[in-house]
Amino acid sequence: MSLDEDARWLEWVTKQFESIAGDDKEINLDEFKTALKVKESFFAERFFALFDSDGSRTISLDELLKALDLLIHGNETDKLRFLFQVYDVDGSGSIDPDELRTVLKSCLSESAISLPEEKLDDLTLALFESADKDNSGSITFEELKAELESFPEVMENLTISAANWLKPPGLEEKKSRQTPRYLTRAYWHNNSRKLLFLCAYALLNLLLFTVAMLRNAEGGFCFMVAKGCGQCLNFNCTFVMVLMLRRCLTWLRATWVVKVLPLDQNILLHQLVGYAIVVFTIIHTTAHFMNFVQMSQSGSYTVWEYLFTTRPGIGWVWGSASVTGVVLQLMICLMVVGSSTFVRRSGHFEVFYWSHLSYVWVLALLVVHCANFWKWFVVPGVVFLLEKLVGVAVAHMGGLYIVEVNLLPSKVTHLVIKRPPFFHFKPGDYVYINIPNIAKYEWHPFTISSAPEQPDTLWLHIRSMGQWTNRLYEYFRQADSQVVSTKRLSASLRDRRHQRSAQVFCLLSRPPLYLSCQQYNTVLFNNRMLGCGSGLNGWIFSQEELFKCVSCNGAVASNEDEAVQLTLYQQKGHRAGSVPCTGSEGHNPDQQNQADREVPPLSEISAKLNENHRFCNVKCFVDGPYGTPTRQIFASEHAVLIGAGIGITPFASILQSIMYHYRMRKQNCPNCDYSWCENIKDSQMKLRKVDFIWINRDQKSFEWFVSLLTKLEMDQADEEPEGRFLEMHMYMTSALSKNDMKAIGLQMALDLLAKKEKRDSITGLRTRTQPGRPDWGKVFQKVAEEKKGKVHVFYCGSPALAKLIKAQCEHFGFHFYKENF
Repeated sequence: MSLDEDARWLEWVTKQFESIAGDDKEINLDEFKTALKVKESFFAERFFALFDSDGSRTISLDELLKALDLLIHGNETDKLRFLFQVYDVDGSGSIDPDELRTVLKSCLSESAISLPEEKLDDLTLALFESADKDNSGSITFEELKAELESFPEVMENLTISAANWLKPPGLEEKKSRQTPRYLTRAYWHNNSRKLLFLCAYALLNLLLFTVAMLRNAEGGFCFMVAKGCGQCLNFNCTFVMVLMLRRCLTWLRATWVVKVLPLDQNILLHQLVGYAIVVFTIIHTTAHFMNFVQMSQSGSYTVWEYLFTTRPGIGWVWGSASVTGVVLQLMICLMVVGSSTFVRRSGHFEVFYWSHLSYVWVLALLVVHCANFWKWFVVPGVVFLLEKLVGVAVAHMGGLYIVEVNLLPSKVTHLVIKRPPFFHFKPGDYVYINIPNIAKYEWHPFTISSAPEQPDTLWLHIRSMGQWTNRLYEYFRQADSQVVSTKRLSASLRDRRHQRSAQVFCLLSRPPLYLSCQQYNTVLFNNRMLGCGSGLNGWIFSQEELFKCVSCNGAVASNEDEAVQLTLYQQKGHRAGSVPCTGSEGHNPDQQNQADREVPPLSEISAKLNENHRFCNVKCFVDGPYGTPTRQIFASEHAVLIGAGIGITPFASILQSIMYHYRMRKQNCPNCDYSWCENIKDSQMKLRKVDFIWINRDQKSFEWFVSLLTKLEMDQADEEPEGRFLEMHMYMTSALSKNDMKAIGLQMALDLLAKKEKRDSITGLRTRTQPGRPDWGKVFQKVAEEKKGKVHVFYCGSPALAKLIKAQCEHFGFHFYKENF
């Protein structure tokens, strides 16, 4: 910092200290803990003891400034000396294994990481053995310095959180004073389709407004304005409906139109048109009101009669234009309030849902209110009605059932739905689901998290964030409290055991002659996807063995800390490509069909795997699938997939589908375990590189898809023509970063142990979990330097992070796609 910045910094620190300190102008340990905002008292006590140079058990302003000046402006040796003193708890001049273990345990607590005691011992020994160069049984200052110097990223910025707490706000304000991104050249270049469309939309509204005004010039200014806004409302009230023709838009995404029109922005445009409707409605109503005031002064009717009665005879249906106009004004305002962000994001989705359904009455009233509206509405209205009828027919065609449920951490409900044979979708698509047992008339959109190549089931991962999703989670969590019919449950359990024990789930070493090539490839894909060795003899699993199997189709991640269990739902009857067991007894097709028709309710649970994982049969309806911007992924050359929290769900489907194409080109040496991959580009997929970034707040959230990610890592070939095809990047935001003194030792130990064990201690993946939040500038700079072709960034997660990532994409010239539905 410059001299001026130093002066401002000291002035601000002094004010902050005085606001905390008492009359004696000193702060004690409790006040220091509050100011430092640490979770673990160990570091607060160590920092306090080192700051308290006179041993008075309080810290004065001079002592605090001196210590902070050392940490922020001192050289590397000064900072390392302070770090060594923090770790040297007994002040003996060296660090023994027990002291290091105590420090690492506190580091884990600060970073909200939970590891078994055995893993903590492994971390301690990994760091201690690496630092103790002379094997003396203790770490000296020189040895710690040498160890830290092998981690350049740590040495770049060695500080503690107190420095951030005492950072002058003026610096942040200065950094934020930049040209608004909406005025930058990069923004206009990367959003050209949307901006051109908005310009055309604005010009069309202006044209309609002007023509309608000129045609009604004889009625006075207020009447002209009212008619102009009315004509714009005719167009907008129809166009807002066109933007929600999901099936038509999904079809258009597969055509050249997607390169001309901003189809991926249909939700944003729908919202903008909705706001335009509100503005035009208010101006339209106000203009008519002013006109009625003028008319009442020279006519026989009062203003209130013009507004709330049919006596003046205004309107083409029994003079009801004024009355219907007032009702429409109220209903439109109600819809806008109900669809506002604070309502939808505050767990009251039902308010948005039911208020938006009033569009039926709005459209009906518009036909009555305006004599010309039906001319605008008839064609789009017929298409909209056909879409709804097709949706109802598709949703109720065949019986769909939730056949397996897994309750994951952070109140995420994993539903496994029996997939109908006619249901075809693309990676990243979403569906609307209705579960009558939760809410008979409510439909909610969720992304499909399974791959299209998975033939028998659909996956949905649903996080509890509102009333409906919370009811869904509680419904399955409290299933055990329901009364179970013992006899029927036992019969159902015996029937399922008999059916499942009569099927083979792993591929034989050579395909049987009665399997077609297509069936064989299907089984081969299932086995490769989920770790089933292609060179092993087939096994027949009993149901108890099945629950323990880690090489079966339909794997889902459990929420156990020790290991991720893989389970299976196998539909009744044989899958395409499954190998029937010729020795099954008593198999009667008629009985099988009868069993398929007699679906038990939830209370008759066929099998329970653990407290949060069970098989069931719950009726549901699915409407879709509908396309999203992620359909563009296979047309890109370098794809960057960014998921925040449960935002990973569309990428779970995409990654599985990508790796399916990749797997078709993976070659294995017949004499050893070595593998390599041919060039993966083809007519359907141009991808040369995929970077997957997953950001989670806590450690538990990684368990949602850790089994899937493990399989994807295992599928990578040993050698590829253009380098690693799929790279994963995991970030845990609650963990302190490497440049924080309270986390340095832990992050070093995690790095060392990951290199030794070749897997991450937090997730169990080969990919090392990075602490803190991504530095998007550095991340995208690295992507740009790889030069794998045009970069397309796909994001699903919180809107706040989307704005930040989109701004970086505009800076680097990357195409940005955000999932909206």
